[in-house]
Amino acid sequence: MFGIVRPCTHRLSEGLRTEWMAHLCGLCLALRADHGQFARIVTNYDGLIVSVLTEAQAGATPAGRRTAGPCPLRAMRTAPVAMGEGARLAAAVSLVLASAKVRDHVADRDGLLARRPVAAAARRVAAGWDRAGARTGAALGFDTALLVDAVDRQTGIETLAGPGTPLLTVTEPTETATAAAFAHTAVLAGKLRNAAPLAEAGRLFGRLAHLLDAVEDREADAASGAWNPLAVTGTSLTEARRLCDDALHGVRLALREVEFTDGKLVHVLLAHELRRSVDRAFGTSSCSHRGLEVPQASFGPPPGNPYGPTPGGPAAPSPPRPPRERRGLIAGCLVWAGLACTCQMCCGTFEDPWSRERRDALCNDCGDCCEACDCCGQCGEGCCCCGDSCGCDC
Repeated sequence: MFGIVRPCTHRLSEGLRTEWMAHLCGLCLALRADHGQFARIVTNYDGLIVSVLTEAQAGATPAGRRTAGPCPLRAMRTAPVAMGEGARLAAAVSLVLASAKVRDHVADRDGLLARRPVAAAARRVAAGWDRAGARTGAALGFDTALLVDAVDRQTGIETLAGPGTPLLTVTEPTETATAAAFAHTAVLAGKLRNAAPLAEAGRLFGRLAHLLDAVEDREADAASGAWNPLAVTGTSLTEARRLCDDALHGVRLALREVEFTDGKLVHVLLAHELRRSVDRAFGTSSCSHRGLEVPQASFGPPPGNPYGPTPGGPAAPSPPRPPRERRGLIAGCLVWAGLACTCQMCCGTFEDPWSRERRDALCNDCGDCCEACDCCGQCGEGCCCCGDSCGCDC
């Protein structure tokens, strides 16, 4: 999975964890339904924001959810998942973004892609994703040619860039693409007045995505000789951080102008978690729960049971459960692989792949987010991390 907004489960309330997981699984299943099993590999954390934005404006309805069957990535549990136009738009955008990422790696001749046969195969896969995204986008009234054109212009801009080139000239194509995707959620939700502020929020989100990717890859690109916008334009980390902070502020201002039916999850993802993504990229990330550093792997999907009580919260009485039958060796290995690949062993709690007993994960000592709510300055019902509303001014 790729994406810059990767919330830690301890910072999401039970309800928000359930909603976030519903959109993540909804994106994955929308990709499978429209484009086949292989397309599911482009599921990403940022793409689901399109689905979240659509539902936040239109409002959640029973028709917008369905119960998905057991999945190894959910420890073989069923779960409610988002469905509808928002999830399909997220799938179309994810396909085009993944296509762009593949072509970027081909251009940089990364790893096996330095070999011509492998690069040629990767280009064919990327072209197929472009066509698939275009089909779904057309069905939703969204022209993915805007995204493809932005990706194509990116190569030309990078070729001409050099020392002294404004960094925002390099990020412009990404900004244009994300602005179009964010704005179209207002069309799907039937709230056209939201299109302009969402386009602005999307433009700045695209800027952040481009800059943070450049910051995180700076050392690896320098070692391999790959193209990096910071190195090529001579932009310092200090200036990059300033641009990121300005974009964060702009996203928050733009979201204030959007009329949401229920914007809690949008607020947490684009106001709070986006800021933490910047901190993480610049090496200033720490878990506010007791001041402990959070392992990088903890920023992944919620733990195996996203529907249970919040870690550190009051324990709710529950009836005793009958003992569950142990899994066999092969079934247990498959579940273990799913837990490991989705970071569920790193954060919160998870079900043992073989015995089915609950286990504490690696960063489960983070404790209760209410101890240090660094976003709202207060705890309890007024805290967006712990309650149903947010009392902060962002």
